[in-house]
Amino acid sequence: MTPAEYDDLELALDGILDTVTVVAAESVDSLDVTDLEGTPIARLTVLAKEPLADGRVRLTGSVEALRPREDGVFRTLRRTPADVGGGRIAAVPVDAPLSSTAIEHLAGATAGFDRVLLLPLVGTGSPQGISAHGLVRATLAAAALLPGEVRVVPVPAGRTIEPARVAAAYGEPVHVVSGGPLPDAVETIVQAERRGGLVVFLTGLSGSGKSTIARGLREALLERGRTVTLLDGDVVRRMLSAGLGFSKADREANIRRIGYVAAEVARHGGLAICAPIAPYAATRAEVRAMVEEAGGSFALVHVSTPLEECERRDRKGLYAKARAGEIKEFTGISDPYEAPDDTDLAIDTTSVPIAAAVERVLGLLRDHGWLEDGEGRDPRLPGEGEARDQG
Repeated sequence: MTPAEYDDLELALDGILDTVTVVAAESVDSLDVTDLEGTPIARLTVLAKEPLADGRVRLTGSVEALRPREDGVFRTLRRTPADVGGGRIAAVPVDAPLSSTAIEHLAGATAGFDRVLLLPLVGTGSPQGISAHGLVRATLAAAALLPGEVRVVPVPAGRTIEPARVAAAYGEPVHVVSGGPLPDAVETIVQAERRGGLVVFLTGLSGSGKSTIARGLREALLERGRTVTLLDGDVVRRMLSAGLGFSKADREANIRRIGYVAAEVARHGGLAICAPIAPYAATRAEVRAMVEEAGGSFALVHVSTPLEECERRDRKGLYAKARAGEIKEFTGISDPYEAPDDTDLAIDTTSVPIAAAVERVLGLLRDHGWLEDGEGRDPRLPGEGEARDQG
């Protein structure tokens, strides 16, 4: 299942949704759904089928649990609507850290209730600007500032589910006002999140200069006292993607593996630099989503050196072999490269020396707050007039 489908599955198992819709490879009357470890957790009984143009089938049906789930954000805090007890309950959907104004408003708006449920929405695409775990921690900090009996119950609802619908399943929906400064306890958690991990993802044709920029960037960051993970080239192929070939499916799998490792680095506050060709926009978007769902920041750098220049360099002779038909599905020759339209920075190394390209990436990181102001230009590095190897 996709992450969003997986969220819907739990909402259905909790009684919040009546049905679940998944996209399957073939038409079936029922299927078992597994968790991320491959353990069956639910059975989907299909009620409706819709053939898709690509040959797959959209299946909609009801679900029954096979065994309790063991994964999910703050699993120990999870409760179904049936588990929260009786009485008059104020159910407050939360998709961002609660401000002092919001907390003051809730204190008044929930005064007549038996208890208050704060429901951080931790599904795919929600929250924005903070990780799912960070939102729960920030909500717990806010709960301590509210009077009466307050409980925090994370709900795996994303942007496709109306928050009021989620709240109505637990009690009487109460709207949260937005805006205003954060309480100190909440602000501390949010600031810690903003110091989270970062993935710098360089994409471009073979020979564009992305690997050389990546190595130069790694050295520049190491010189600034940063710990860096570099995911690039033959080392990744040997250690992470052994057994994969160079078909479209295998190349996409290679990028997803790189993305997964980079996201885990970011999840723990680290900095990863990736420099694959990554020719397909959809796969790059998947990597961005992995990183952001892990609470990290994602910077996309397009090394936009044109094909003619990349082919002129051709240090490994790959373009010549592709032109001769010896290499099939070669990006730029017999397979397309989808230039990104969501880039944070574009660099053409035809006219920009590698040292200057590294400085531009450092400037991007500084401008977005990923580096301190003093971590920008390092006078020990070569200037723009001192070109390095463009490979």
